[in-house]
Amino acid sequence: MLSYILKRILLMVPTLLGALTITFIVIQFVPGGPVEQLMAEARAGAGGGGYKARSDTTAKQIEELKKLYGFDKPAPVRYVEMLQHFASFDLGRSFLQNKEVWTLIKEKLPVSMSLGLWTFLLSYLISIPLGILKAVHEGSRFDTVSTLFVLLGFAIPGFVLGVFLIVVFAGGSFWDVFPLRGLTSDNWSELAWPARITDYLWHLALPLTCLVIGSFAIMTMLTKNTFIEEMRKQYVLVARAKGLSQRRVLWKHMLRNAMIPIVTGFPAAFVGAFFAGALLIESLFSLDGLGLLSYESIVRRDYPVVLGSLYVFTLIGLVVKLLSDLLYVLVDPRVQFGAVGK
Repeated sequence: MLSYILKRILLMVPTLLGALTITFIVIQFVPGGPVEQLMAEARAGAGGGGYKARSDTTAKQIEELKKLYGFDKPAPVRYVEMLQHFASFDLGRSFLQNKEVWTLIKEKLPVSMSLGLWTFLLSYLISIPLGILKAVHEGSRFDTVSTLFVLLGFAIPGFVLGVFLIVVFAGGSFWDVFPLRGLTSDNWSELAWPARITDYLWHLALPLTCLVIGSFAIMTMLTKNTFIEEMRKQYVLVARAKGLSQRRVLWKHMLRNAMIPIVTGFPAAFVGAFFAGALLIESLFSLDGLGLLSYESIVRRDYPVVLGSLYVFTLIGLVVKLLSDLLYVLVDPRVQFGAVGK
């Protein structure tokens, strides 16, 4: 097991290098870098009138900005410097926001943590019991109706559902029941703790509805199909032939085996809830999280934030994949990774 873990850790290095290298190369061919972005904003601020006449000043400013951001160096030199900084977890400084990338990530993390953690918990708390019930009552009216609603929720994009909820419940055309901006109200710090919790959950209600409805459908059907497959195995038929009750067979004999593919997906699902699929929801409900930060950094060519975020997300993804494999061993001791390749 230890040798397997060491091999996986060593394999993380070329994977990280590959992701960073490909992104760095693509960046070199993307038009409109941060220097051009700042100069375009300066032209817009100057009104476009006498600004063109000062071409010498403009050229000098461009050279100064290139030197400031390090673009006066050849691409290979910048690439090596980037790797050296990332090796010590120095992610650099944002071009446009003049903040350390780590600082920006930490500032946006609470929003993504709130969305990701609650989405993960609610999705699993709903999907696993619902999937088990559907498996036990396969072919019943409950199974058919619940499948219809699950697939309907999965088919509706979260962004479209968010627009609908805003129009109906957030002051669009009907009721103004839920807040539309931020995770808390402006006077949140002045409220008592029960009122703070209520206010926080009230702000999360609509975005969480959009994220949960789309995310729990796959897990519900996976749980159902896994339990149905276990029900048809020989050991379950033998247990029933011995006269054991359906409840006892389900909870004592089937549960451990059926939960293996579900439990081993916990780490990936947990991290995925933080970083995947929340961009549009964050934009729609004005939630300043990591998804919105990454999108704005790409649009505005803020390369330190783009590369730094990619580095962190890729590293987290690789660690989570390793944890998923180790969790598989804990759930099913029959799996021996140390035997691979022997």
